[in-house]
Amino acid sequence: MTDSLDSERMACWRAYIESSQRLFTQLEDDLRADSELSFADYHVLVLLSEAPGQRLRMGELAGRLVFSPSRLTYQITTMQKRGLVARQSCAEDGRGSEAVLTAAGLLALREAAPHHLRSVRAHLMDDLDDAEVACLTRVFERLGRRLRADRDASSTPSE
Repeated sequence: MTDSLDSERMACWRAYIESSQRLFTQLEDDLRADSELSFADYHVLVLLSEAPGQRLRMGELAGRLVFSPSRLTYQITTMQKRGLVARQSCAEDGRGSEAVLTAAGLLALREAAPHHLRSVRAHLMDDLDDAEVACLTRVFERLGRRLRADRDASSTPSE
């Protein structure tokens, strides 16, 4: 019984990795063709647009993106040069810095979002077979449970 479970898990993870790589490449290509934004640019803009005041501390942004501090600094610097974000001292306490969504960044996000959503829907519907969808569903359900448990375990009671 455990051998069949292990082989099923391996098949699911293999399907997840292969389909994720394929989808990521296709979505990145589509996004660049439609908006000249990279997938990382788009993700940063979405996170900033959803944040209070459309700004996030660099550490929080790095954590949400799963970027190293140096990778995030590079990403924000390149986006800053293109006018999509600004980097400022933290408004709350003046310590550290935060990324702030600019008007140009918001406009780029608004223009890219409909194209990106259409691309995601098209690739998910056209490129994944039923077995891949079933495996991915199980993987993401497990991942969601694990992330919620980790978040709950790491959250500290407010003082």
